[in-house]
Amino acid sequence: MMSRRMLLLVLACVVGGAFAQSSDPNMGTWKLNEAKSKFSPGAAKNHTVVYAPDGDKVKVTVDGVDGAGNKTHSEWTGKFDRKEYPVTGEANGDMRTYTRVDARTLTLTQTKAGKVTMSGKIVLSTDGKSRTVTTGGTTADGKKFSSTAVYDKQ
Repeated sequence: MMSRRMLLLVLACVVGGAFAQSSDPNMGTWKLNEAKSKFSPGAAKNHTVVYAPDGDKVKVTVDGVDGAGNKTHSEWTGKFDRKEYPVTGEANGDMRTYTRVDARTLTLTQTKAGKVTMSGKIVLSTDGKSRTVTTGGTTADGKKFSSTAVYDKQ
């Protein structure tokens, strides 16, 4: 006879990504807390980031401004599985990879034409109410940038 715990594990496997995504603390809307964030000159600022289930994948929608203050909008749909998935709306990237390190940590890498343009780490606070995104890379015009952005869950 199957235990209740085993049955739940089997159901989680059958339901797959949708079950995992619905309980994923990264899901939701995140708003930039500029007072707690640090950006190098010319770095982009993502004001709102939304993580939402999309079938067995995750859709990440980002709205912000580039280094010159122009509005930006990008979208990425994929899995946190170390594989590259296309990103649209990014001047400095055409593919992005997310990797789940543990329940509260993701890493990301963005490339353009096969060359790494940005990499970083996303760490969720223990209470799940904020997250810190540390990134660094090279802008489309060849300038180095780094940022530590703190986001509050909405």
